[in-house]
Amino acid sequence: MKQMSYFSLIVSLFLLTACQNQKGGQRQEQRAMPYPVVQVPQKTVTGYTSFPVSIEGTINSAVRAKVSGYITSVLVDEGQRVKKGQTLFEIETQALSQDAGAAKANMNVAQVEVEKLRPLVEKNIISKVQLSTAEAKLAQAKASYNSIVANIAYATIKSPVNGYVGSIPYRQGTLVSPADPMPLTTVSVTDEVYAFFAMNESDYLDFIQNTEGSTLSEKINNFPPVALELVNGSVYEKEGKIETVTGQVNPSTGTVSFRATFPNPSRLLANGSSGKIRIPIRYENAVVVPESATFEQQGRVYVYKLQGDTLAVSATVKVKDRVGSLAVITSGIKAGDMIVAKGVGKIRNNTPIVPQPMPFDSIANSLNVVFK
Repeated sequence: MKQMSYFSLIVSLFLLTACQNQKGGQRQEQRAMPYPVVQVPQKTVTGYTSFPVSIEGTINSAVRAKVSGYITSVLVDEGQRVKKGQTLFEIETQALSQDAGAAKANMNVAQVEVEKLRPLVEKNIISKVQLSTAEAKLAQAKASYNSIVANIAYATIKSPVNGYVGSIPYRQGTLVSPADPMPLTTVSVTDEVYAFFAMNESDYLDFIQNTEGSTLSEKINNFPPVALELVNGSVYEKEGKIETVTGQVNPSTGTVSFRATFPNPSRLLANGSSGKIRIPIRYENAVVVPESATFEQQGRVYVYKLQGDTLAVSATVKVKDRVGSLAVITSGIKAGDMIVAKGVGKIRNNTPIVPQPMPFDSIANSLNVVFK
């Protein structure tokens, strides 16, 4: 009986082990989950590099008081279009008018003195020195009078250019002077605007070296049209043109300055606006993968490449740029490789999968890029 019991125990353990192995095999089979895979293509894509810009009118003329006094009239409003020579402000001139009256009286007295001495000199009654002294005093009196008259004219402040009036920080009754830190206003020409931006030295060299031309002037002529991204994220409807490059690295910032010009017929772009310049970069026949196929670990970018028929193996790739929902790859995989297109966060290296081949464009076009 005891031998029979040992035999029964051994058989039971054998059956239990077999069942566990069978269940383990079932779990092993269940691990091979289906995943979409795509064949890596070569495509020509256009990406963009962006740089912060500040927008200014092609002409920005600061209007300042040339004489001290209280503003008696503000004859324009902010944003108003004005013509060259149009009166913008008037400053009180009462004190200047009184000074002008006194200066004119002094000038008349000096004129009378000269007229009185001139015939006496002609008759040799007095010396010419006395007449010269009187004439000098007359000239000084005229200069003083003319200076005061000019200051009275300066009290009527006119627009130096055709353009649009900016902000007006000083209003009627404000005491202003030429020493004020802020101008009375700024008149800007904004039918075209300048977009000023800067690149660091590395970006500048890449940009210049990748542009056709043997001289800087030729390269500027060959710069591609640029776009302007506004602060609300929309792209301005008109393309711009890079017109100038300083060609010098600012020692304080380590950057090179650029200036682009944009047409502004609707006056959507205002003086002092900001945004981002978008410079296109074209990648010819580049190896690309969907963004959803990439993942990062410890600062490196990976994809899962299909090895054999079912094994997902991680491969380190170098991403040169990200264009929309695509990543431009320069090393790590090549055109024709099969990679896992989605769900890479659920896979581990050397994981068996059930590949589901998908058209590349159906995966790339279905991606919604949330963050740019």
